[in-house]
Formats: sequence, structure tokens, C-alpha cells
Amino acid sequence: MELEYEIKYSKRKTVNISVERDRSIIVRAPEGVSEEKIDFIIKSKRQWILDKVNHEQKYPVKLEPKEFVSGETIMYLGRNYQLLVVDEEIEGIEFNQRFLISRSNQKEAYSLLKDWYMDRAKIKIEPKVKSYAQNLGVNYKEVKISDMKYRWGSCTPNNNVIFNWRLIKAPMHVLDYLIVHELAHLIEPNHTPEFWNIVSIQVPTYLKAKEWLKQNGYKLEVEF
Repeated sequence: MELEYEIKYSKRKTVNISVERDRSIIVRAPEGVSEEKIDFIIKSKRQWILDKVNHEQKYPVKLEPKEFVSGETIMYLGRNYQLLVVDEEIEGIEFNQRFLISRSNQKEAYSLLKDWYMDRAKIKIEPKVKSYAQNLGVNYKEVKISDMKYRWGSCTPNNNVIFNWRLIKAPMHVLDYLIVHELAHLIEPNHTPEFWNIVSIQVPTYLKAKEWLKQNGYKLEVEF
């Protein structure tokens, strides 16, 4: 089996290989590293890469998308809440221990819910990034909430931290872990013992968060 991969060059100092949740292989490498050297590294890590690509728990069967009818459940911060379609006119989405949407807006439910989630993600994540960055003594340029596919977050070479809006469905301890995970990369770009030590100091329950993502991460990708 020939391994296909994408190379992304940046000002980083080391080569890093990651297998995304769509099974694509991404190689992040310093500028100037030859394709021959990268190919050698890929071949040397072949079994590790194949194990990641074929990991069943990481790539479970996706659930069916929601129908946006009364009684449907929608996940927010790790809990499921009922959706109620009402006759009264509501602008966008209302939430008070359940989600409310007007019948006249039912056809727009997906885009309205996505907008609501994007707003909530910004409200919840930005203050936490600021707080954890101060704890870690790191500086970031900007926090972005994005419609990323197959990644929960990333730290760019320009020190921007980007998070998938779908994370707002996860429990708060999972949000904490993923925020610290990305900020810790501003100190240590690779997943070394030092990196995990940094994460564990800020989020002692990070192993619990990693296990939650392994078991439930696919639920975040369901279309509500």
C-alpha cells in the first residue's frame, strides 16, 4: 500500500506527522526539508501511520443528521437538550434548558443553530484562551472559531489559535483540555513528555478528556 500524504511547510523546527479523522496524512515540515527526506521519514513511520489510519475508535460510523423536529435532542456542553418547534415568532434560536425555534424558521434550522453555536463557542472559548495563556506565559495573536473539518483545533505558525465550533457540544473539561493542548504547542511543538507535562499541570483531568473524545468525538461531527 502506497501512502499518500500532504506536505505543509512552515517555520517550525521539526517534522511532524499527523493522521486526520478523514484518514488523510499531513506532514508538517520546516522550510527547506527535501521531499526525499520526508519520504524517508514516512517510510520509517509506516506501521505507526497504518495503525492510526486503521484505528476503528478514531473513525467510527457517523450517526444520521438531525431532523429538526420537536422532541429531537441536540448536544450542548456535553448534555442533550430537547428541541421545541413553536408557533410564536422567535428571532434565530432561543435556549433555556431546551432549544426553541419558530415553525416559520424550521427550514433554516441548520444555519440558525450553526450561527448560535459559533456565537456560543466564541463566548466560551475566548476568555478561557486568555486565562490559560496567562497561566502558561505565552502570547497568541488571535483566537478564531472556524468550520474546520477533521480537526478540533490548531496553532498556526503566526501564533493564531483556531478551534472547531463543534467543540461547544463537548463538556467544559474537554474544552479546557483542547484549549491548553493548542496553547502548549506555543511552548513545545511536538507531543513530547515535556508537552504532556505542561498540559497535565494546567488540566489534571486531561486523560479523562482524551478518553471522552475517543469515545464520543464522532458525536460532535453529527449535523446536530
